[in-house]
Amino acid sequence: MNSLATSYLGLDLAHPIVPGASPLADDLDKVLLLEDAGASAIVMRSIFEEQIALEQLAAHRHLDTHADAEATGALYDTDVFALGLDTYLEQLRRIRSRTSLKVIASLNGVTRGGWVDYARRIQEAGADALEINLYAVVTDPARTCESVEREELAVVRDVASAVTLPLAVKLSPFYSALPHFVRGLHEAGARAAVLFNRVYQSDIDPLRLEAVRHLHLSTPDELLLRLRWLAILSPNANLQLAVSGGVHAPFDAVKAIMAGATVVQVVSTLLRNGPGQLRTLIEGLRRFLEEQEYPSLDVMRGNMNLARSPDPTAYERSDYMQLLQSWHGKFGA
Repeated sequence: MNSLATSYLGLDLAHPIVPGASPLADDLDKVLLLEDAGASAIVMRSIFEEQIALEQLAAHRHLDTHADAEATGALYDTDVFALGLDTYLEQLRRIRSRTSLKVIASLNGVTRGGWVDYARRIQEAGADALEINLYAVVTDPARTCESVEREELAVVRDVASAVTLPLAVKLSPFYSALPHFVRGLHEAGARAAVLFNRVYQSDIDPLRLEAVRHLHLSTPDELLLRLRWLAILSPNANLQLAVSGGVHAPFDAVKAIMAGATVVQVVSTLLRNGPGQLRTLIEGLRRFLEEQEYPSLDVMRGNMNLARSPDPTAYERSDYMQLLQSWHGKFGA
C-alpha cells in the first residue's frame, strides 16, 4: 500500500491531513469523532492574550465592587472568546488523556512577556507542539515594515528560547518579501510556517453606520494564493510548510502537497460536512497515489514547486501578464 506517512514538527503522523484550528477541538465528543475518522493530530484554536487579560480583570472586578461601569463597557465583548486559559489548558489535557492524537496548541499573543508566559503554560499542560499566530493590523503610519517584522521575529525568538516545543508560525500573506521573512523565522527557531491565516474583514452597514462582522467559511478559490507561495517557498525554505485555507477535496490536498506542503490543515470542509469528511480526504489522497503510482508522499511532494515545475513562470510575473490578457469573452455574456 502506498505510504501516506508524514513527519511534521518532529511528530510522526499516519497521513498529512490535519484538522486545523477550529471550534471542533473545543468539544471532546467531536475530537473523538475526528480520531475515529482517521485523524492523528489536531490543532486547537488560538488562545488570545486579550481573553486572558479579561479573565484576570473579571476576577479583580468580582473582588472590587467599585469597578468603573463606564470602563467595563469599553472592553471587548467577553462572548467573543470561547475558552478561557484554564479551560483551554484543561481541554488540552483532556484530549491528551482521552485520545492518541498529537495535540498542537495555538497561541495569539500581544506582549512579548505574554507570548512567553502562555507558551510555557501550554508546554506544561502537555502540548506536543505549538502554533504561534502572528496576526496584527498596522494602522500607525509611523511604523515601518522593517520594525514590524523585527518585532515579530523577536517574538518567535523569545518563544523558541523559552520552551522546548517545536514551533510553527502561522502567517498572513501580507509581507513585502515573504521568502526573506520565512528565512528569518527559521533563524529565529521556528520549524514550520503555516500559509495562511485567513484575514477576516468587517463590512459596513451604511444605514446603521456600523461595522458588521460575519464569519464566512473558506472556498476552494482561496487555495490558489497558498499554492503560489508554497511553490515559491518550498525549494529554498529550511523549515516545513503547512497549508491552511481552501482545501475542501482530495484533489486540493494533492495540489498543496505537489506545491510543497508537508501537512494540509482542513477546517471549513469539516464544519460543513462533519468529522467524517476527514476520512473522505484521507482515502481520496491514498487513492490518488495508488492510481498515479506514487510509492509515497515524499516522491510527490514539491514536484510542482518553483524549482521542479515544468512551467516555473506560472508562479512569477509572466503568469500575471498572461492572465490579464487571457479574457476573450463578451460583455454581459
